[in-house]
Amino acid sequence: MKLDDIKKLQQKKYRAELGHFLVEGEHLLLELQKAALHNPLLQRSQLYVTSAYEHWQSPFKTQVISDRQMAQIADTQTPQGILAVVPMLESAAPAVAGERAIYLHEIQDPGNLGTILRTLAWFGGFRCLLSPGSVDPYNPKVVRSSMGAIFHAPLELDVQLDSLRTRFAHIACLDMQGEPVQSAGFKAFDCYLFGNEARGVPREQLIALNAQPFTIAGCGAIESLNLATTVNMCAYELKR
Repeated sequence: MKLDDIKKLQQKKYRAELGHFLVEGEHLLLELQKAALHNPLLQRSQLYVTSAYEHWQSPFKTQVISDRQMAQIADTQTPQGILAVVPMLESAAPAVAGERAIYLHEIQDPGNLGTILRTLAWFGGFRCLLSPGSVDPYNPKVVRSSMGAIFHAPLELDVQLDSLRTRFAHIACLDMQGEPVQSAGFKAFDCYLFGNEARGVPREQLIALNAQPFTIAGCGAIESLNLATTVNMCAYELKR
């Protein structure tokens, strides 16, 4: 891929058009290489390095470029000098027995999504479903904050909210009112629904889905928890 095209991958429309996204830095490259061992698509990634990394051991086709060229194509302000152009991941593999779905409705914050993916990959046994209108999971900020989890957590894009009713028999949601997540019943669901950071999920749609409400009890000093924190606490309870 030409360097001019690589620079365009910082924008969502060009990622979709060219079918690739950017991965920067040593840690993410190590996670990519680990995932590529089991994913032939990821083996087609291309590596771009400055002279400081020209001896980096990698299974990918590698091109050495100048520091100036690296600064032009990298998304970070002070690039490390190692960057990969990675094919977009294909649809997630079919669900396995015992796997739970985490559905995120119109999530907007890249850091929240990256942190959630990191949590789901850590615990395992989860897949992440993203609604239309959600932040692009291949946004460089999402990729960085996921710390490589984007290669390990099954991910489905543009999943319509109303499709959940035919796909999952039992759906739970987080709400200010409901049973505590520590209750035994919290683990009895196939899908756990989390809403937009500011708006949540429209009440009428929760009713249509017959979603069972659960809550994380607090002292009431503030209005709500951060979305990523909420998902993290729920994932911990489900695995505890």
